[in-house]
Amino acid sequence: MQELHDAPLAPLTTFRLGGPATRLLTATTDDEVIAAVREADAAGTPLLVIGGGSNLVIGDKGFDGTALRIATKGFALHGTSLELAAGEVWTDAVARTVEAGLAGIECLAGIPGSAGATPIQNVGAYGQEVASTITEVVAYDRRAGETVTIPNADCAFSYRHSRFKAEPDRFVVLRVRFGLEDAGGLSAPLKYVETARAMGVEQGERVPAAAARETVLGLRAGKGMVLDPQDHDTWSAGSFFTNPVLDEAAYGNFLARVADRLGPGVVPPAFPADGGHVKTSAAWLIDRAGFTKGYGTGPARISTKHTLALTNRGEANTEDLLALAREVVAGVHEAFGVTLVNEPVTVGVSL
Repeated sequence: MQELHDAPLAPLTTFRLGGPATRLLTATTDDEVIAAVREADAAGTPLLVIGGGSNLVIGDKGFDGTALRIATKGFALHGTSLELAAGEVWTDAVARTVEAGLAGIECLAGIPGSAGATPIQNVGAYGQEVASTITEVVAYDRRAGETVTIPNADCAFSYRHSRFKAEPDRFVVLRVRFGLEDAGGLSAPLKYVETARAMGVEQGERVPAAAARETVLGLRAGKGMVLDPQDHDTWSAGSFFTNPVLDEAAYGNFLARVADRLGPGVVPPAFPADGGHVKTSAAWLIDRAGFTKGYGTGPARISTKHTLALTNRGEANTEDLLALAREVVAGVHEAFGVTLVNEPVTVGVSL
Protein backbone atom coordinates (compact mmCIF):
# COMPACT_ATOMS: atom_id res chain seq x y z
CA MET A 1 0.00 0.00 0.00
CA GLN A 2 1.50 3.32 -1.07
CA GLU A 3 2.07 5.83 1.72
CA LEU A 4 2.90 9.51 1.33
CA HIS A 5 3.28 12.26 3.93
CA ASP A 6 2.22 15.90 3.63
CA ALA A 7 0.58 14.76 0.42
CA PRO A 8 -1.32 17.17 -1.87
CA LEU A 9 -5.03 16.34 -2.12
CA ALA A 10 -6.04 18.91 -4.74
CA PRO A 11 -4.94 16.70 -7.66
CA LEU A 12 -7.25 13.96 -6.36
CA THR A 13 -10.35 16.16 -6.69
CA THR A 14 -12.18 17.39 -9.76
CA PHE A 15 -12.14 20.93 -8.30
CA ARG A 16 -8.34 20.69 -8.00
CA LEU A 17 -8.66 22.46 -4.67
CA GLY A 18 -7.63 21.79 -1.08
CA GLY A 19 -4.53 21.57 1.08
CA PRO A 20 -2.44 18.50 1.90
CA ALA A 21 -3.15 15.50 4.11
CA THR A 22 -0.85 14.59 6.95
CA ARG A 23 -0.69 11.10 5.43
CA LEU A 24 -2.10 9.65 2.23
CA LEU A 25 -2.57 5.92 1.73
CA THR A 26 -3.57 4.37 -1.58
CA ALA A 27 -5.30 0.99 -1.26
CA THR A 28 -5.65 -1.33 -4.23
CA THR A 29 -7.39 -4.28 -2.53
CA ASP A 30 -10.32 -4.63 -0.14
CA ASP A 31 -7.98 -6.07 2.47
CA GLU A 32 -5.76 -2.99 2.24
CA VAL A 33 -8.79 -0.72 2.60
CA ILE A 34 -9.96 -2.57 5.70
CA ALA A 35 -6.46 -2.64 7.22
CA ALA A 36 -6.04 1.12 6.74
CA VAL A 37 -9.43 1.87 8.26
CA ARG A 38 -8.81 -0.40 11.22
CA GLU A 39 -5.41 1.15 11.84
CA ALA A 40 -6.81 4.68 11.82
CA ASP A 41 -9.73 3.75 14.05
CA ALA A 42 -7.51 1.93 16.54
CA ALA A 43 -5.20 4.95 16.78
CA GLY A 44 -8.06 7.46 16.90
CA THR A 45 -6.71 9.15 13.78
CA PRO A 46 -9.17 11.21 11.68
CA LEU A 47 -9.88 9.40 8.41
CA LEU A 48 -10.89 10.84 5.04
CA VAL A 49 -11.94 8.33 2.39
CA ILE A 50 -11.38 9.47 -1.21
CA GLY A 51 -12.67 7.80 -4.35
CA GLY A 52 -12.79 9.77 -7.57
CA GLY A 53 -12.78 13.10 -5.75
CA SER A 54 -15.71 14.38 -7.79
CA ASN A 55 -17.85 15.25 -4.78
CA LEU A 56 -15.30 16.79 -2.41
CA VAL A 57 -14.59 20.33 -1.27
CA ILE A 58 -11.43 20.22 0.85
CA GLY A 59 -10.35 23.23 2.88
CA ASP A 60 -7.18 25.14 2.04
CA LYS A 61 -5.56 23.94 5.28
CA GLY A 62 -5.96 20.37 4.11
CA PHE A 63 -6.70 17.36 6.29
CA ASP A 64 -4.97 16.67 9.58
CA GLY A 65 -5.17 12.90 9.57
CA THR A 66 -5.06 9.93 7.23
CA ALA A 67 -6.55 10.28 3.76
CA LEU A 68 -7.34 6.89 2.24
CA ARG A 69 -7.60 6.77 -1.55
CA ILE A 70 -9.55 3.72 -2.68
CA ALA A 71 -8.08 2.49 -5.97
CA THR A 72 -9.48 -1.04 -6.03
CA LYS A 73 -10.37 -2.66 -9.35
CA GLY A 74 -13.00 -5.23 -10.24
CA PHE A 75 -15.71 -5.50 -12.89
CA ALA A 76 -17.65 -8.77 -12.80
CA LEU A 77 -20.67 -9.28 -15.04
CA HIS A 78 -22.69 -12.49 -14.83
CA GLY A 79 -25.81 -12.34 -16.96
CA THR A 80 -27.59 -9.21 -15.77
CA SER A 81 -25.81 -9.12 -12.39
CA LEU A 82 -22.95 -6.66 -12.07
CA GLU A 83 -20.43 -6.28 -9.24
CA LEU A 84 -18.08 -3.31 -9.16
CA ALA A 85 -15.15 -2.69 -6.84
CA ALA A 86 -15.43 0.66 -5.11
CA GLY A 87 -12.45 2.08 -6.98
CA GLU A 88 -13.76 1.35 -10.47
CA VAL A 89 -14.19 4.46 -12.64
CA TRP A 90 -17.94 4.88 -12.85
CA THR A 91 -18.30 6.22 -16.36
CA ASP A 92 -16.09 3.42 -17.72
CA ALA A 93 -18.25 0.84 -15.97
CA VAL A 94 -21.39 2.35 -17.51
CA ALA A 95 -19.82 2.12 -20.97
CA ARG A 96 -19.00 -1.57 -20.45
CA THR A 97 -22.57 -2.42 -19.42
CA VAL A 98 -23.90 -0.69 -22.52
CA GLU A 99 -21.41 -2.59 -24.67
CA ALA A 100 -22.80 -5.77 -23.09
CA GLY A 101 -26.30 -4.75 -24.23
CA LEU A 102 -27.68 -4.16 -20.74
CA ALA A 103 -29.99 -1.41 -19.54
CA GLY A 104 -30.43 0.40 -16.25
CA ILE A 105 -27.52 2.82 -15.86
CA GLU A 106 -26.96 4.04 -19.42
CA CYS A 107 -28.29 7.52 -18.62
CA LEU A 108 -25.74 7.84 -15.82
CA ALA A 109 -22.93 8.04 -18.37
CA GLY A 110 -20.30 10.74 -17.97
CA ILE A 111 -20.74 11.17 -14.23
CA PRO A 112 -17.24 11.54 -12.78
CA GLY A 113 -16.08 9.61 -9.76
CA SER A 114 -15.85 6.04 -8.57
CA ALA A 115 -18.39 3.26 -8.25
CA GLY A 116 -18.11 3.20 -4.47
CA ALA A 117 -19.45 6.73 -4.21
CA THR A 118 -22.63 6.03 -6.17
CA PRO A 119 -24.70 4.49 -3.36
CA ILE A 120 -23.56 7.12 -0.85
CA GLN A 121 -25.04 9.98 -2.85
CA ASN A 122 -27.65 7.85 -4.60
CA VAL A 123 -26.21 9.23 -7.80
CA GLY A 124 -28.79 10.15 -10.40
CA ALA A 125 -29.23 12.07 -13.63
CA TYR A 126 -31.43 12.16 -16.71
CA GLY A 127 -34.23 10.13 -15.17
CA GLN A 128 -32.15 7.36 -13.60
CA GLU A 129 -30.63 6.89 -10.17
CA VAL A 130 -28.56 4.02 -8.84
CA ALA A 131 -31.12 3.16 -6.15
CA SER A 132 -33.29 1.57 -8.84
CA THR A 133 -30.60 -0.94 -9.87
CA ILE A 134 -28.41 -1.51 -6.80
CA THR A 135 -29.18 -4.86 -5.21
CA GLU A 136 -26.54 -4.91 -2.47
CA VAL A 137 -23.69 -2.86 -1.07
CA VAL A 138 -20.71 -4.58 0.53
CA ALA A 139 -19.11 -2.31 3.10
CA TYR A 140 -16.77 -2.34 6.07
CA ASP A 141 -18.78 -1.43 9.17
CA ARG A 142 -16.43 0.55 11.39
CA ARG A 143 -18.79 0.32 14.34
CA ALA A 144 -19.07 -3.47 14.21
CA GLY A 145 -15.52 -4.00 12.97
CA GLU A 146 -16.60 -6.35 10.21
CA THR A 147 -17.56 -6.54 6.54
CA VAL A 148 -21.32 -6.47 5.96
CA THR A 149 -23.60 -6.93 2.96
CA ILE A 150 -26.47 -4.45 2.97
CA PRO A 151 -29.47 -5.15 0.70
CA ASN A 152 -31.13 -2.32 -1.20
CA ALA A 153 -34.08 -2.20 1.20
CA ASP A 154 -31.73 -1.38 4.08
CA CYS A 155 -29.79 1.35 2.25
CA ALA A 156 -32.47 4.01 2.98
CA PHE A 157 -32.16 5.51 -0.47
CA SER A 158 -33.87 8.84 -1.17
CA TYR A 159 -33.14 11.86 -3.35
CA ARG A 160 -29.33 12.27 -3.31
CA HIS A 161 -29.23 10.55 0.06
CA SER A 162 -28.72 7.17 1.67
CA ARG A 163 -27.91 5.40 4.91
CA PHE A 164 -24.24 5.73 4.01
CA LYS A 165 -24.49 9.50 3.71
CA ALA A 166 -26.52 9.70 6.92
CA GLU A 167 -23.79 7.78 8.79
CA PRO A 168 -20.63 9.07 7.11
CA ASP A 169 -18.23 7.77 9.76
CA ARG A 170 -19.63 4.26 9.91
CA PHE A 171 -19.47 2.54 6.52
CA VAL A 172 -16.67 2.32 3.96
CA VAL A 173 -18.05 0.97 0.69
CA LEU A 174 -16.01 -1.90 -0.76
CA ARG A 175 -18.22 -3.28 -3.56
CA VAL A 176 -21.54 -2.41 -5.19
CA ARG A 177 -23.83 -4.95 -6.84
CA PHE A 178 -26.41 -4.11 -9.48
CA GLY A 179 -29.28 -5.88 -11.16
CA LEU A 180 -29.51 -4.69 -14.76
CA GLU A 181 -31.98 -5.53 -17.56
CA ASP A 182 -31.50 -7.39 -20.79
CA ALA A 183 -33.83 -5.53 -23.15
CA GLY A 184 -32.23 -6.76 -26.33
CA GLY A 185 -29.79 -3.87 -26.50
CA LEU A 186 -32.47 -1.26 -25.77
CA SER A 187 -32.38 1.25 -22.96
CA ALA A 188 -34.67 1.39 -19.97
CA PRO A 189 -37.79 3.50 -20.69
CA LEU A 190 -36.66 7.12 -20.99
CA LYS A 191 -38.01 9.11 -18.04
CA TYR A 192 -36.37 12.47 -18.65
CA VAL A 193 -38.02 14.94 -20.99
CA GLU A 194 -34.77 16.47 -22.25
CA THR A 195 -33.31 13.08 -23.15
CA ALA A 196 -36.44 11.93 -24.96
CA ARG A 197 -36.68 15.22 -26.84
CA ALA A 198 -33.03 15.05 -27.88
CA MET A 199 -33.64 11.58 -29.29
CA GLY A 200 -36.89 12.50 -31.02
CA VAL A 201 -39.04 10.06 -29.04
CA GLU A 202 -41.70 10.25 -26.35
CA GLN A 203 -41.11 9.80 -22.65
CA GLY A 204 -41.42 6.15 -21.70
CA GLU A 205 -40.06 4.84 -24.99
CA ARG A 206 -36.97 2.68 -25.27
CA VAL A 207 -34.11 3.45 -27.61
CA PRO A 208 -30.81 1.67 -28.31
CA ALA A 209 -28.88 1.82 -25.04
CA ALA A 210 -25.71 2.94 -26.83
CA ALA A 211 -27.60 5.83 -28.42
CA ALA A 212 -29.05 6.84 -25.04
CA ARG A 213 -25.57 6.87 -23.54
CA GLU A 214 -24.14 8.96 -26.38
CA THR A 215 -27.03 11.40 -26.16
CA VAL A 216 -26.55 11.86 -22.42
CA LEU A 217 -22.81 12.38 -22.89
CA GLY A 218 -23.59 15.07 -25.45
CA LEU A 219 -26.09 16.78 -23.16
CA ARG A 220 -23.67 16.66 -20.26
CA ALA A 221 -20.78 17.99 -22.35
CA GLY A 222 -22.93 20.89 -23.46
CA LYS A 223 -23.33 21.79 -19.79
CA GLY A 224 -19.66 21.36 -18.88
CA MET A 225 -20.48 18.18 -16.96
CA VAL A 226 -17.96 15.85 -18.65
CA LEU A 227 -14.42 16.13 -17.31
CA ASP A 228 -11.91 17.78 -19.63
CA PRO A 229 -8.54 18.86 -18.17
CA GLN A 230 -8.31 21.63 -20.76
CA ASP A 231 -11.77 23.10 -20.02
CA HIS A 232 -12.10 25.06 -16.79
CA ASP A 233 -15.87 24.81 -17.07
CA THR A 234 -15.41 21.17 -16.02
CA TRP A 235 -13.18 21.94 -13.01
CA SER A 236 -16.14 21.49 -10.73
CA ALA A 237 -18.11 18.97 -8.70
CA GLY A 238 -20.90 18.90 -11.23
CA SER A 239 -24.12 20.17 -9.69
CA PHE A 240 -23.05 22.10 -6.60
CA PHE A 241 -26.55 22.37 -5.14
CA THR A 242 -29.34 19.84 -4.84
CA ASN A 243 -32.80 20.64 -6.15
CA PRO A 244 -34.87 21.94 -3.22
CA VAL A 245 -37.72 19.74 -2.00
CA LEU A 246 -40.47 21.85 -0.39
CA ASP A 247 -43.42 20.99 1.80
CA GLU A 248 -46.84 22.47 1.08
CA ALA A 249 -46.36 25.60 3.18
CA ALA A 250 -42.86 26.30 1.88
CA TYR A 251 -43.99 25.75 -1.70
CA GLY A 252 -46.89 28.17 -1.26
CA ASN A 253 -44.54 30.81 0.10
CA PHE A 254 -42.15 30.15 -2.77
CA LEU A 255 -44.86 30.66 -5.39
CA ALA A 256 -45.85 33.94 -3.74
CA ARG A 257 -42.25 35.14 -3.82
CA VAL A 258 -41.94 34.14 -7.50
CA ALA A 259 -45.10 36.08 -8.39
CA ASP A 260 -43.93 39.10 -6.43
CA ARG A 261 -40.47 39.13 -8.01
CA LEU A 262 -41.11 37.90 -11.55
CA GLY A 263 -44.80 38.48 -12.14
CA PRO A 264 -48.00 36.45 -11.67
CA GLY A 265 -47.65 34.62 -15.00
CA VAL A 266 -44.29 33.03 -14.19
CA VAL A 267 -44.51 29.34 -13.26
CA PRO A 268 -41.35 27.78 -11.78
CA PRO A 269 -40.41 24.17 -12.50
CA ALA A 270 -42.21 21.75 -10.20
CA PHE A 271 -42.05 17.98 -9.87
CA PRO A 272 -43.88 15.73 -7.41
CA ALA A 273 -41.73 14.32 -4.59
CA ASP A 274 -42.33 11.84 -1.81
CA GLY A 275 -44.68 12.70 1.03
CA GLY A 276 -46.69 15.23 -0.93
CA HIS A 277 -43.67 17.49 -1.32
CA VAL A 278 -42.67 19.39 -4.45
CA LYS A 279 -39.19 19.49 -5.97
CA THR A 280 -38.13 22.58 -7.87
CA SER A 281 -35.04 23.44 -9.89
CA ALA A 282 -31.95 24.83 -8.20
CA ALA A 283 -30.60 25.95 -11.58
CA TRP A 284 -33.80 27.93 -12.25
CA LEU A 285 -33.61 29.58 -8.83
CA ILE A 286 -29.98 30.54 -9.26
CA ASP A 287 -30.54 32.01 -12.71
CA ARG A 288 -33.69 33.93 -11.74
CA ALA A 289 -31.94 35.32 -8.66
CA GLY A 290 -29.45 36.99 -10.98
CA PHE A 291 -26.58 34.50 -11.01
CA THR A 292 -26.40 33.73 -14.70
CA LYS A 293 -23.95 31.52 -16.59
CA GLY A 294 -20.41 32.79 -16.23
CA TYR A 295 -21.26 34.91 -13.17
CA GLY A 296 -18.28 36.19 -11.21
CA THR A 297 -15.08 38.06 -11.80
CA GLY A 298 -12.70 36.15 -9.55
CA PRO A 299 -10.88 32.85 -9.86
CA ALA A 300 -14.03 30.91 -8.91
CA ARG A 301 -17.09 31.50 -11.11
CA ILE A 302 -20.33 29.92 -12.22
CA SER A 303 -19.81 27.79 -15.30
CA THR A 304 -20.41 29.46 -18.65
CA LYS A 305 -22.42 26.37 -19.60
CA HIS A 306 -24.57 25.59 -16.54
CA THR A 307 -25.66 27.67 -13.55
CA LEU A 308 -25.52 24.70 -11.18
CA ALA A 309 -21.77 24.23 -11.59
CA LEU A 310 -19.35 26.37 -9.61
CA THR A 311 -15.91 26.21 -11.18
CA ASN A 312 -12.23 26.77 -10.49
CA ARG A 313 -10.91 28.90 -13.33
CA GLY A 314 -7.40 27.64 -12.63
CA GLU A 315 -6.11 29.94 -9.90
CA ALA A 316 -8.83 29.59 -7.26
CA ASN A 317 -8.48 28.34 -3.72
CA THR A 318 -11.22 26.77 -1.65
CA GLU A 319 -12.12 30.03 0.10
CA ASP A 320 -12.72 31.64 -3.31
CA LEU A 321 -15.14 28.84 -4.14
CA LEU A 322 -16.94 29.05 -0.80
CA ALA A 323 -17.31 32.81 -1.08
CA LEU A 324 -19.08 32.36 -4.40
CA ALA A 325 -21.26 29.56 -3.03
CA ARG A 326 -22.29 31.66 -0.03
CA GLU A 327 -23.13 34.58 -2.30
CA VAL A 328 -25.40 32.35 -4.40
CA VAL A 329 -27.09 30.81 -1.34
CA ALA A 330 -27.75 34.24 0.18
CA GLY A 331 -29.02 35.68 -3.09
CA VAL A 332 -31.44 32.83 -3.76
CA HIS A 333 -32.77 32.97 -0.20
CA GLU A 334 -33.28 36.71 -0.40
CA ALA A 335 -35.08 36.42 -3.73
CA PHE A 336 -37.25 33.37 -3.12
CA GLY A 337 -37.04 32.35 0.54
CA VAL A 338 -35.49 28.99 -0.40
CA THR A 339 -32.20 27.81 1.12
CA LEU A 340 -29.97 25.90 -1.27
CA VAL A 341 -28.02 22.92 0.11
CA ASN A 342 -24.61 21.98 -1.22
CA GLU A 343 -24.31 18.55 -2.83
CA PRO A 344 -20.53 18.01 -2.47
CA VAL A 345 -19.11 16.87 0.86
CA THR A 346 -17.10 19.55 2.64
CA VAL A 347 -13.91 18.68 4.53
CA GLY A 348 -12.63 21.15 7.14
CA VAL A 349 -14.93 23.89 5.83
CA SER A 350 -18.65 24.63 5.54
CA LEU A 351 -20.98 27.07 3.82
